[in-house]
Amino acid sequence: MNTTALTSFIVIAIVLAGAAFLWMLRPLWRDSSQRIVAGFVMMALVVSSVALYRHASVWTWPAEVTTANDPATMVSRLARRLEREPEDVQGWLMLGRSHLALGQYPLAQRAYRRADRLESGRNAEALIGMAEAMVLQADGRVDERSGRIFEEALKLEPESEKALFFSAIAAQRRGDSALAIERFQKMLALGPPENIRVILQEQVDRLRSGAVDSGEGVGVSSAAGQRSASATAPSEAPRVIVAVSVKPTLAKSISPGSTLFVFVRAPGRPGPPLAVKRLPAVFPVSVELTSADSMVEGLAFAPNDTVEVSAKVSSDGSATPRSGDPIGSTRYIVGRDFKKAVVIDGLTP
Repeated sequence: MNTTALTSFIVIAIVLAGAAFLWMLRPLWRDSSQRIVAGFVMMALVVSSVALYRHASVWTWPAEVTTANDPATMVSRLARRLEREPEDVQGWLMLGRSHLALGQYPLAQRAYRRADRLESGRNAEALIGMAEAMVLQADGRVDERSGRIFEEALKLEPESEKALFFSAIAAQRRGDSALAIERFQKMLALGPPENIRVILQEQVDRLRSGAVDSGEGVGVSSAAGQRSASATAPSEAPRVIVAVSVKPTLAKSISPGSTLFVFVRAPGRPGPPLAVKRLPAVFPVSVELTSADSMVEGLAFAPNDTVEVSAKVSSDGSATPRSGDPIGSTRYIVGRDFKKAVVIDGLTP
């Protein structure tokens, strides 16, 4: 029996029972002196019927009744509505935001692309959302295609912080330091929170320093010194090495084909991780991270830095934290700790 049929049955039963009660109580109701008695009798019959049903019923309401308002169900409901109202731009934007929040990046791109087509390429939110979903699906890499889309969004919304940030990263990757500095400085002028300001200023300082180093002529002795420094750099490059394992009680919950993400973060500092590595979820495994694993060029760890190393298992290959994902973490001092253990022993709240 489905929920609709049961609900209809209960409504009909209540109506018929009420009619039967009124018919039986007619003699008492006609006598005005007995109407209070009739009211008590009717109330007693209703209460006893409900109590008897709750005690004797074996009906289990389907899960859909109790989960009708969970995020996935609401997103599905919105998608069905848009099938009937395909010209609703705001609806497609909302669907894109919802898929993005759930880590469903291909679906988010599709929804934002639909909004972009309806607006003939003139909706900045659609462009930014589409490009952001592409970046997240690529584990934080801003490629040429997503970089172009962010540039188009900036023409429509010049002060979009997301578009400024990601377009600056794209400019860094293609070697356009001047444009990257311009974008980061514009973000600084918009008055970001202090923790974000620190990251942006670090990027500007590093890019400016690099521009000066590469722009000046270099003498023979200094060139020799640079060659000597570059020759010794690989052995001195800071690195984080961990041995990742999983608690036996959680091992059974990790499905074959899952993905392991290992992150290095600055404790207490939000924003992109200092380094990240993506691997098959096979345990135990040794993982080494260096500046080559940084998501943002120039944003890395240095010797003597205290960092947090965390490991997360994802069943669908998404780096975005999901409730129920197995996780583990440890503190690590770069250059002092050699190989530390990271045990996946908990679940993401």
